[in-house]
Amino acid sequence: MDEGLVVIVRAFIGFFSLLIFARIIGKEQISQLNFFDYVLGITIGSIAATLTTDLSSRAWPHFVGLLTWCVLGYLMEIISSKWRYAAKFLEGEPTIVIMNGKIMENVLKKMKYRISEILELLRNKGVFDVTQVDFAIIEPNGQISVLLKPEHLPLTPKDMNIAVSPSGISSELIYDGIIVEENLKQLKKDKTWLLNELKKQGIRDISDVFLATLNPSGSLYVDKYKYEDHLKNMTDIGDYKGPY
Repeated sequence: MDEGLVVIVRAFIGFFSLLIFARIIGKEQISQLNFFDYVLGITIGSIAATLTTDLSSRAWPHFVGLLTWCVLGYLMEIISSKWRYAAKFLEGEPTIVIMNGKIMENVLKKMKYRISEILELLRNKGVFDVTQVDFAIIEPNGQISVLLKPEHLPLTPKDMNIAVSPSGISSELIYDGIIVEENLKQLKKDKTWLLNELKKQGIRDISDVFLATLNPSGSLYVDKYKYEDHLKNMTDIGDYKGPY
């Protein structure tokens, strides 16, 4: 068999095997993975890549290795979900690095964190002044959770004794120029009502609408195609004007 065809066949086997195993193991996002899960994913991906391109050996040993790693990963997930002590060992646990506004230097040394890294994580949370922090916790995935001191917490309507209506979730009425009939029915609206609302905003043709949503308060949001063509000054958040 031609080598190119062998690679294609192996790629299909590795790709769909990896897809199935990934769905079985779980759907955690990269930001939610701890270090072990991250390394496990890289290893499984590496085995799948070797299965595809290593033509010097038969495919089945690579597939068995891929299956074994995925099964072990799945078993670790089950054990972690069923046994709290195993989860603590395998995934780690949250660690307090700032308590009552004081940095825990000994804890940082044990975790091999530098204070500059903690300050960076705080800035990512919008905290630029350590004196505002009451508690800071490093989560098993390396992210930081921050509780500000009471005097630095933002005011809420509850603090001001202001009654507010529930915000709820907006429903899509038009997506990519096509009316979402099911959502209209659930909201007890019809196409005539939608067209009249669009006319109020100067829109005559539904195909001109990229997205239209209706929130529980009755506010209709409409985004038209090629909206950027009507903007005189586009906001550019990049600072590099290099070659394109």
